Amino acid sequence: MSSTVPDGQAVRRKRPAKPQFTQTILILEALLVFFATLVAYGLRVAPVSTIWWVGGTLSVVLLLLSGLVSRPGGYLAGSIVQVFVLAGGFVIPMMFAVGVIFVVLWVVALRLGGRIDRERAEYDAAHPGAVGP
Repeated sequence: MSSTVPDGQAVRRKRPAKPQFTQTILILEALLVFFATLVAYGLRVAPVSTIWWVGGTLSVVLLLLSGLVSRPGGYLAGSIVQVFVLAGGFVIPMMFAVGVIFVVLWVVALRLGGRIDRERAEYDAAHPGAVGP
């Protein structure tokens, strides 16, 4: 299989998989937290201002972290915020189950994305000139 396009130019380098996967998870979690905030508001599990302050802040933090994952400490911050998503289960018990699913997705995104990036780097090293800048 050829790694060049028909006109002989090298194939463009792909964006790293690990940041793509983790950004996707954090954005989906931000939506999850927003909808959980709506559920908490509808159930009146706490004062309205507290519900919106906590849920809104966590949603915004998740969105901001999605843009910072590839910077130093970004993956650690994303991992730490998973604890806060799980803590939502103390307010809405179903969040424990959904939070665990997202924690598993986060770990898979970190591991699988890292593995894909390593394999791409190995391929690029074994085939110099096949992938452009």
